[in-house]
Amino acid sequence: MVDLMKSAYELAMERLAKEAPSVKLTADQRARIADIDQRFQAKIAEREVFLGGLIAKAPGIAELEELEDQKRREIAALRDSWEREKDAVHAEEGSGDPPS
Repeated sequence: MVDLMKSAYELAMERLAKEAPSVKLTADQRARIADIDQRFQAKIAEREVFLGGLIAKAPGIAELEELEDQKRREIAALRDSWEREKDAVHAEEGSGDPPS
C-alpha cells in the first residue's frame, strides 16, 4: 500500500539504486576528481581558443573544414581521456568514506 503513495520518480530512483548502487568517494578521491576536471577544462579551453583562432583565419573552405574536424577530434580525445581518468579514480579499491 505504501508503494501506491510514492511518486513515479521515487519508484524509479529506488529501482536505479538497486541496479547500480551509488559509491561514496573519499575526500581524497573527490579532490583528485576536482583536479582532473580543472585540468581537462583548461586543456579543452586552450584547444578551442587556439584552433578557433586558426579557423577564423582559414584561407579557404578546405582548410576551414580540416581545422574544424581537427578541433572536433582533439576535443573528443580530451573528453575521452578526462572520463577515463575519472573512472580510474572511481574504480580504486577502498572507495567510500571510512565509517564514523
